[in-house]
Amino acid sequence: MTDKEQFEALSYKRRNAYEVMSDSEISEMNALCNEYRCFLDAGKTERECVRESVKLAEEYGFKNLDGTESLKPGDRVYKINRGKNILLAVIGSDDITSGINLVGAHIDSPRLDLKQNPLYESCDMALLKTHYYGGIKKYQWTAIPLAMHGVVYTESGETVELNIGENEDDPVFCVTDLLPHLAQDQMSKKMSEGIEGENLNILIAGMPVKAKDVSEKVKFAVLKYINEKYGMKERDFQTAEIEIVPAFKAKNVGFDGSFIGAYGQDDRVCGFTTLKSILDTKSPKKTAMAILVDKEEIGSMGNTGMQSAFFSMAVAEVIEKLTGSCTVTQYNKTIANSACMSSDVNAGVDPNYESVSEKKNASFCNCGVVLTKYTGARGKSGSSDASAEFVSSLARIMDANGVVWQTGELGKVDQGGGGTIAQYVANLNMEVIDCGVSVLSMHSPFEITAKTDVYMAYRAYMAFYKDR
Repeated sequence: MTDKEQFEALSYKRRNAYEVMSDSEISEMNALCNEYRCFLDAGKTERECVRESVKLAEEYGFKNLDGTESLKPGDRVYKINRGKNILLAVIGSDDITSGINLVGAHIDSPRLDLKQNPLYESCDMALLKTHYYGGIKKYQWTAIPLAMHGVVYTESGETVELNIGENEDDPVFCVTDLLPHLAQDQMSKKMSEGIEGENLNILIAGMPVKAKDVSEKVKFAVLKYINEKYGMKERDFQTAEIEIVPAFKAKNVGFDGSFIGAYGQDDRVCGFTTLKSILDTKSPKKTAMAILVDKEEIGSMGNTGMQSAFFSMAVAEVIEKLTGSCTVTQYNKTIANSACMSSDVNAGVDPNYESVSEKKNASFCNCGVVLTKYTGARGKSGSSDASAEFVSSLARIMDANGVVWQTGELGKVDQGGGGTIAQYVANLNMEVIDCGVSVLSMHSPFEITAKTDVYMAYRAYMAFYKDR
């Protein structure tokens, strides 16, 4: 062996997935990504993602756990939590106390939420006040078409589902911005201060009604419209959940269509591949579970976040229906022997902004699914930091199943950082690592992923369910 051959044999080099994928794998990748784009368009909120997940799950033979008295190996069940979480399970042939293989992703994304008293009139225009959700660059949300999604419970007890701005003939909404000619003061500010949160107000109407003794005629026109069309009164905003999201559809990006551009890919790219992998899993040895959760973008808090007891309660219910009981010992053994892929995205190296990444330890688009051993910020704050034993076992599984994978950190050590649901799974005493897709323009209204990475994420989760 020459020195060059020995060097190549001993050293590590990141691989571009296209260099090793066959034509049949590329065809399978394109079919998967077409499904994924449809999923993105159908699920722009966590409620919509859960509904779409239930629809697909039932097509694949999953039944609601709530209506199931007992379980046996091979059974396929799902459980919903408050319309915003879903857990899916395929019961394995091994004793459940030998552990569960869990893949978990979040299905909430940065957005604008309507305030509880949002409607007002100014300058003969009607607008809605918002409170942004998650980490956004506020200026990215101005001067783009926006859609309105949500649920309203009217004073009369009716439930109204809103989805306005997605169909071709629907109106859209917008946060306006200053013209450059008058923006001297605005443009002299720091980018983080150029658009203030209180100014992310949605333009919704400008046509007044012909009415006597009414000072706010445009607001009155809006109130009449929503009352006639949806049965709503202004007070109903106070109890509603209404989200403002980009109105555009998921698109192929590039002459070669090798990328996908869409809103909400953090983390619905991992949500979809997690869902698809559990749907395609049949007859596993260890029980396979997938969980799609809410509230990750604001700390995984609340009764629909990963910090809630929903997952633990669902596992206990599965154990009881499978074995006839769920003792503390059974539950503890099950969790301690379980492992999780926290299915979340990483920041891909952007050729326009390479300086924020340490390229030897960053993830690249088209180089496969990313194993992120730790996240957090600066001194790994807020990270679970996966063990060497667990990471090496996963590496062997990936290699044995032809999965193209890479490792990556979220930017330079002192540059920033971020968190996922991994730390909350680890707190249960379960092995866990982040494993997901590189994203460009993360948290923007139009995020970018590489199709090869979407495909390899799906392959990684399938291999994990099969071989861990």
